[in-house]
Amino acid sequence: MHKIIPRALATELNLSAAEYPIVTLIGPRQSGKTTLVRMQFARHAYANLEDPQLRALASEDPKAFLHRYPPPIIYDEIQRVPELLSYIQVLVDEKPNLKGQWILTGSNQLKLRESISQSLAGRTAVLTLLPLSISEIKASELTRPQSAAEWIQRGFLPRIYHENIRPSSAWRDYYQTYVERDVRLLLQLENQSGFERFLRLLAGRVGQLINLNAMAGDVGVAQSTLTKWLSVLEASFIIFRLPPYFRNFGKRLTKSPKLYFTDPGLAAWLLGIETPEQVERDPLAGGLFENLVILEALKSRLHAGQTANLHFFRDSNGREIDLLYPKNGDVIPVEIKSAMTYHSEFLTNIRYFQKLSGTTTPGWLVYAGDIEVQGADYRTSHFANAFDGTT
Repeated sequence: MHKIIPRALATELNLSAAEYPIVTLIGPRQSGKTTLVRMQFARHAYANLEDPQLRALASEDPKAFLHRYPPPIIYDEIQRVPELLSYIQVLVDEKPNLKGQWILTGSNQLKLRESISQSLAGRTAVLTLLPLSISEIKASELTRPQSAAEWIQRGFLPRIYHENIRPSSAWRDYYQTYVERDVRLLLQLENQSGFERFLRLLAGRVGQLINLNAMAGDVGVAQSTLTKWLSVLEASFIIFRLPPYFRNFGKRLTKSPKLYFTDPGLAAWLLGIETPEQVERDPLAGGLFENLVILEALKSRLHAGQTANLHFFRDSNGREIDLLYPKNGDVIPVEIKSAMTYHSEFLTNIRYFQKLSGTTTPGWLVYAGDIEVQGADYRTSHFANAFDGTT
């Protein structure tokens, strides 16, 4: 039996179950949702709606299904039968004082959020579990990567660490089993080769502004089709968009979001990277490192039960801050560099943003080196320590 890695979200999950009759846990497939809820709610019954027989019963006779599987209950992959939520709403409204009776999980946020807004608004907490964070792996007894390149190539799927599976095999299976299947279900995909080409192009553009018009010619489909594909990839937790920071600084600011993968391991696999050494030599090493760090920032927010609220900054002159991290009503300007050696010029854009915005919050330089330097208006951090829960 493999060792369970304690998840940072467990605290917020328990608090939410004491406050709401329903807790809905969403996140990518294989991020550890089922393991977490079954561990935290061990006395709840369990029904997996990926099971064809259970799904058929829930779809054809919801009342019989709910009678057979009453609360306290975990309904796994609830987006497979979203019509159940209306029936659950009725049950909740009959006994509104019962807390933590229904634990729902789902791996498609588009369907779930739409159904929740219609049926369960005000009745459920919605939390997001992403794959393992660096701090969670560091706190476990499992063997962990020793370099940024190894973290990127291995990725963060729990089963890679629990079962010691080769990353290239795990990501191949993940793509074939989940990415292709889920996307086909949502898109009724006809142009499979075009979609695969699009996904690999996205992997080659991590950390860049999204320009679907330019990509449409490369893929050979209309921009409207790419817009739809991108929305489904985001809804399925394959990619996420980092929005630009908007404030009236008297300057023209970029309005397009930047694109990142929810796990750099998948991006690396899509690029044909099979070893950490390939990561280090790849022209996209800087973008993959940026993806790694921003993803850890996102996990630190979501796994504490907070909204993402992350942004980047870029003006029309190309001055850029890779990440603006919220803190105490202000933002921390964060520069991300894959270099192993510290250079003082890495701080140039941090100081530019501090002067422009008037913020007195010290900035961060997150890089791959080990030397930590601290000044009045900045500090540096090794990437593995940047968002370790002490932020």
